[in-house]
Amino acid sequence: MVSLGNVIITGTSTGIGKATALHLDRLGFRVFASIRKESDAEALCINASERLTPVFLDVTDPESILKAKQEICRTVGDEGLLGIVNNAGVAFLSPLEFVQLDSVRWLFEVNIFGLLMVTQAFLPLVRQARGRIVNVSSEAVLAVAPFHGPYSASKLAINGFSDALRRELRPLGVQVSVIIAGSINTPIWEKGAELSDQIALYQPQEASDLYGKPYTKVREFFMQMGRRGISPDAVARVIVHALVAKRARHYYLVGRDAHVFNLIKIIIPEVLQDWISLRILGIEES
Repeated sequence: MVSLGNVIITGTSTGIGKATALHLDRLGFRVFASIRKESDAEALCINASERLTPVFLDVTDPESILKAKQEICRTVGDEGLLGIVNNAGVAFLSPLEFVQLDSVRWLFEVNIFGLLMVTQAFLPLVRQARGRIVNVSSEAVLAVAPFHGPYSASKLAINGFSDALRRELRPLGVQVSVIIAGSINTPIWEKGAELSDQIALYQPQEASDLYGKPYTKVREFFMQMGRRGISPDAVARVIVHALVAKRARHYYLVGRDAHVFNLIKIIIPEVLQDWISLRILGIEES
């Protein structure tokens, strides 16, 4: 079956990655959808055509990335890859004073170093097709919330990484775009809450005494954002534009709240941004 091009997407078990994989498949692309469990592969294939190929890939495991690269190279041959969509990511909440460094290292392994390893592995195939790289970031780069430091820092790193990569690859005919996603109704909110609970178990009582009340408000704020979030299909449509537009944008804002936070960042003096952030979250200053 003829396809419109070959695309690899990381983190397709749920949410944005799954929606993007299925959307591209419906449009006629050959999709290599990275998953880590057989059950996720089966659930994905139920709603997909034979063009969609699940690929077992853990972005933190160089050996699994190499195996996936070898498999995809054999399949695409001289066609190369039209695009890489770096979507895999994790999140949790924690006060920075008490967060375990191993937890932060793990988050960066997934969100940043995994993204870099996948990009390095598949970039030769993208250059071959003069394709695209699309990195999924977050509105957390526009409005950094308390207790969200590790996640926000990782997404800010994605933006810096993407800016450098875009300038390095432009002379080679490869475009790089960043998707700044607002509140999207995906399982990442529930997964993030579970991770946050696990991390909190290893923190002293002092963490709860000092930060418990504002932490609870921030956590509930994010859960409400997730419940009110737009469909991941909206992000999938924007990713398609980044993959096929003659001139893809450097940055795409998806969702009304992402646009609002971007406007606040541009027009509100920095001295007021902290006050606005705490007011939105319902946190009182002492």
